Amino acid sequence: MGLASAPSRPTPPSDRTGPGRAHWLRVAREAADDLATDTVTRDQAGKAPFDEVSRLREAGLLTLRMPAGSREDGADWLTAYAVVREIAAADGAIGQLLGSHYFLSWSARFFAEPAPAARIEERSAAEEWCWGGGFARQEPPLTLTRTSRGLVLDGRQSYTTGVLVADRLAVRAVREDTGEPLAVVVDPGHRGVTIDGDADTFGQRLAAGGSVEFDNVLVAADDVLGSLSADEDLLSPRTALASPVGRLFSAQLLLGMAEGVLAEAREFSRTGHAPWHPAWPAGTPHDPHVQTAYGELTVLTRSASALTDQALEAVRDGLERGEDLTYDESADISALVAMAETAAARAAQESTTRALEIVGARSASARLGFDRFWRNARTHTLYEPVAHRLRDVGHYFLDGAHPPFVLPV
Repeated sequence: MGLASAPSRPTPPSDRTGPGRAHWLRVAREAADDLATDTVTRDQAGKAPFDEVSRLREAGLLTLRMPAGSREDGADWLTAYAVVREIAAADGAIGQLLGSHYFLSWSARFFAEPAPAARIEERSAAEEWCWGGGFARQEPPLTLTRTSRGLVLDGRQSYTTGVLVADRLAVRAVREDTGEPLAVVVDPGHRGVTIDGDADTFGQRLAAGGSVEFDNVLVAADDVLGSLSADEDLLSPRTALASPVGRLFSAQLLLGMAEGVLAEAREFSRTGHAPWHPAWPAGTPHDPHVQTAYGELTVLTRSASALTDQALEAVRDGLERGEDLTYDESADISALVAMAETAAARAAQESTTRALEIVGARSASARLGFDRFWRNARTHTLYEPVAHRLRDVGHYFLDGAHPPFVLPV
């Protein structure tokens, strides 16, 4: 999408029934165009995105998935990544919301046994759930305690994506008796669950972020998906792929925002007005400095896109290998994804900053909305710092150390 988009990748062969990749990309583009028509107004209003979730639901994007029981390859992940990138180019916050939804709603594939995972996915698809929450480590952790009434969840989870609009929450909780971290699914309508819209971030305002208080919340045994332990005695190489799979959503989100701002700035430079404000004058597209800046940002974003494509192929191959995957192979994939996420973050930060300079003083207008790209990208990278990924890559390069099993915020 736009100036910096890589050429369309060929649709991978598939024997799945139902709509394929090409269909979902077309639907995503239509949804992105719809979101783009009022993205500036919605960002400035900063309301919980119930309407936006309804748009995604009506388009069928919440339930984009493989048929029940078909968990043997990563084709649906590749389609989901492409959809998130397309949506993020129009609205970064909704791109984050959708990427988080995909990762959390399919997390049972990594942490649960096949039968309960299939049941969760089937019900989620049938009832068109929107998922929120997150599995990132936090202090103090949520605690899961066994009582005479059953399992009880307590604690407060700070700012997490999607909680204001979620039909289901997926969270990380620590068993009080053993200290083992577990993935838990919670219905936000249950007694003892309180949602707090306290996330007053300057960017990603429409990602439905907030905090959740759990007070003596009963949790059914079937709602405990499985272990989130990083101990290699408990963590299989395939389960370890949950980390790079989740982080690739971050990379695609960042690339989408980089491509989105360049496309919008290019439209402003070419046509003499901003896409949604025809009365506003344009920049100076024939200025050699402007052309050089576009060239540099295009190279930067295309390079990050190419590296992300390599990471996508590696993740797909790892998912297809399944239980045959080794720890070293899983580590290779994690390191490559960390490189891709870092490159995408730099492309997003550079593009969203320098696009303002290309447009010039006019970009300071709130009505044009160019600032939302910078605010959204900067907010995301504050929660997912590039320095952590660079450290992991450096440690891997120098000593062969396996990147840690760290799930995205």
